[in-house]
This record gives sequence, structure tokens and C-alpha cells, in this order.
Amino acid sequence: MFLLNILKQSTIVHLCFAISYFTSGLLLNLVQAILYFGLKPFNKALYRKINYYLSYSFSCQLVFMSEWWAGIKMFIYVKKDEYDKYYGKEHGYLIMNHSYEIDWLMGWQFCDGIGVLGNCKAYAKKSIQYMPPIGWMWKFSEFVFLERSFEKDKETIKTQIAEICDYPDPVWLLLTPEGTRFTPTKHEASLNFAKEKNLPLLKHHLTPRTKGFTTSLQHFRGKIPVIYNIQLAFEKDSKAHLYIQRIPVEQIPEDEAAAAKWLHDLFVTKDKMMESFKNTGDFFLESGVERVEPFVRQRRIYSLLNTLGWAVITLTPMLYYLVGLLLSGRLLYFFIGSSIIAVFYVLLQKSISMSQISRGSSYGTEKKIETPVKKSN
Repeated sequence: MFLLNILKQSTIVHLCFAISYFTSGLLLNLVQAILYFGLKPFNKALYRKINYYLSYSFSCQLVFMSEWWAGIKMFIYVKKDEYDKYYGKEHGYLIMNHSYEIDWLMGWQFCDGIGVLGNCKAYAKKSIQYMPPIGWMWKFSEFVFLERSFEKDKETIKTQIAEICDYPDPVWLLLTPEGTRFTPTKHEASLNFAKEKNLPLLKHHLTPRTKGFTTSLQHFRGKIPVIYNIQLAFEKDSKAHLYIQRIPVEQIPEDEAAAAKWLHDLFVTKDKMMESFKNTGDFFLESGVERVEPFVRQRRIYSLLNTLGWAVITLTPMLYYLVGLLLSGRLLYFFIGSSIIAVFYVLLQKSISMSQISRGSSYGTEKKIETPVKKSN
């Protein structure tokens, strides 16, 4: 255990992971590009089936960091009969709170367990698609890239929803209606906005933006059968609590204003659950939500084997090359090679930062952002 803690804090180990993560990502991007232009125009279904495994191989390296490296223990609250019958077997539209920097990773960890990690999609800021390797991976995997302007994005939403609904295997599409990660500054702006619009005042969430949800709903109704309401909370000792409620889409009002109210009401309930958790360590004691007993998600061996496999494939030739340069006495070349490795490490941090939805919006920090926020309700 002591040795493991030393390794976890080692910069060299972090650099090795960065090298493996980026190099494997670029190799997978190359295969994706070949298939995207060479196969997809002729057989879209086959392309998507192959791309599932390419995307999975990339994403589960970060799942490895969560469940094996960080050792996060996940408690999942879900109705057992629904879990066995539906989860991982149908298209799903996910509504999740955005309270933490790694909440998306907890979602990935759960999706890995039900076999849909390779087909997880999300709404993402358009600029991310140009950031290798994660942006390229998402681009080839048909994520929904938005410009944060509803007039520009509504056609993109329509087109991409149609594409996602056409997938041969189950797809889970994530929306975080808050639009950005919860912070005290953004929460204050959210409360001011809610008071102005006579909307519910939330204590632990930002007021949800409804335009993206209601627009998506009208395009996926009848094609995506359910909405999964997800509430995530953490204990301090690396324990994640993930509540998931399966809601058939036919329960959502068809009228746009009524659907927007439904989303606001949902966040009121989510807020009560978070308040109960913060007060008691339990989602249900003070929230009035029906209790669901949790089970502990067991670590899967696949993320470990995949990550170790890529480490061998990518690190062996690179370390061989660097050692060769060092022994040859060509210190300038060795310095250049070492600098490239350092750049990999910096890019890893940048990619993870850009993949966070909190980086995609300045909601509540600049006055010029207030206008589009008001339009979304």
C-alpha cells in the first residue's frame, strides 16, 4: 500500500500515463479517420459498431484512473427490476447535475458496467472537436457540438439527434441542463435570474436551461424511449453515490412550456435530494423521494487490461528510443525527446480540463452572457 501511494504521487508515472493516453488516442484517431472516410459513406451501421470499440478503448483508460488508480467506490441507487430489464438495452437521454469536476467520469464508470461506454454521447462545446485526441475521438463518434447560441444550435441538435437515434446499438446521450459546473459565483447569478423570471430558487443547483432540452425532446420523442434522471453526490473518502431514475418519455408533457416546467420541477426534487444528502448522508431521509437500496459497483477487469495493454504498446518503443538517445551521447536529441514527453503531460491536463462542461460557459461571470441565458427559459 505504501509503495502504491508513492507511485500515485510520482510525476514519472503521471508522465507515462500521459504518453500512453495521448499516443493511443492518436492511433485510435487515425483508425477512426480511415474508417470515417473509407467505410462510413458505404456502411454506416458497420462503422458505428467498429467505432464503439475504438471509443471504448480510449474512454476506459480514464475509467481505469477512477476505479483502479483512485479507487473510487461507487454506490448505485436504481430499481433492481428496471436495471435487469432495461439498462444498457435501450437508447437513453440523461439529465445529470453538474456539481463536480469529475461527475462525467462517474457517469462513464457506470456506463462501462452496463456495456454502453463506447456509445456514450454528450452535448459539448464546438471548439473541443479540434483538440486531439479527445475532441477528434468525440467528433468521429458523432457527439453533439454546440456554439452556445440557440439560433445556430437548433439545427445541429435536430440533425445530430436524428443521427444518434439511427444507431444500431443503445446510445446514451448526456445533457447537463445547468450548462456549467456549480460554483458560488454562478449560483448567485442563477438565483438572481430565477427571481427575475419567478422560477424555483435552488440551493445546490443552478437554474436549468430549458431550450436545449425542449428542442431535443421534440426530435427524439418516439425514438428515444426514456429519460434517465441522474443525481450524483460524493463523500469525502472517495465514495460516489449515483441515483438513477428511469422516466418514460411519454410522461413528459408535449407542450414546450409544460415540458420546461417539468424540467424545473425535476430540479426542485434534485435539490431536495442533495440537501438531504448533505444533511444526513442519505438521498431519501429528508427529500420525500422513494427510497431505493444501493448496490456497490464492482471494478471490471477490462479497463485495467486495456490500459496496461496500451502502456506496453506505446511506452516500450518510446522508452527504448529515449534510452538509446541518452546512451548515444546525443543530449540535445534526448532533451528534445524529454520536452515532447513533458508536452504530452501538459496536453493531458488541458484535454481533461476542456472536456469538463464547466469550461464551456461563462454563465454568471459576465454581463454579456445574461442575454442567451434568459432566452433559454
